[in-house]
Amino acid sequence: MMDFLAWLEQSGFATWARESNSLFAYPSILFLHTVGMGLVAGISALIDLRILGCADEIPLTGMQRLLPYMWAGFWLNTATGIVLFILDATTKAINPVFYTKMGFIAMAVVLCVIQGRGFRDPLVDKRPVDVNGKIIAFASIMCWMAAITAGRLLAYLGPGVISNIRH
Repeated sequence: MMDFLAWLEQSGFATWARESNSLFAYPSILFLHTVGMGLVAGISALIDLRILGCADEIPLTGMQRLLPYMWAGFWLNTATGIVLFILDATTKAINPVFYTKMGFIAMAVVLCVIQGRGFRDPLVDKRPVDVNGKIIAFASIMCWMAAITAGRLLAYLGPGVISNIRH
């Protein structure tokens, strides 16, 4: 497996994206990953906060129109995340922080799917959100926050990280 990951990491595309001075290389990949993260986590948080009682004058059924944008952000993040993984595959594959991030993303996606099913209820705007719905909304916010935090910590924790801390 590590041979395959090393091959990916040393591919022409990965080398170009990692080492090129072009704005279309690493900076654009990272920028698009950030845009996708903003869409998926931002829209998810918006819906979660509505479920938790913020802006309760906005009908939940109206929030359903945001879901395609949220999923577009998710797929943009998936594509750019794969590219970012390839650029440093051998290191990320052995970093527990990477798997922590992936675990939180998986949990957040499951919670989003569960919430999406709630929009099918024709009475969703006619009755208050139950406790389970609020727990799912809160857990969703926590999972996205943890995934984003773990993603940032990948640059600072785990194998392959060079510490700049002076003793």
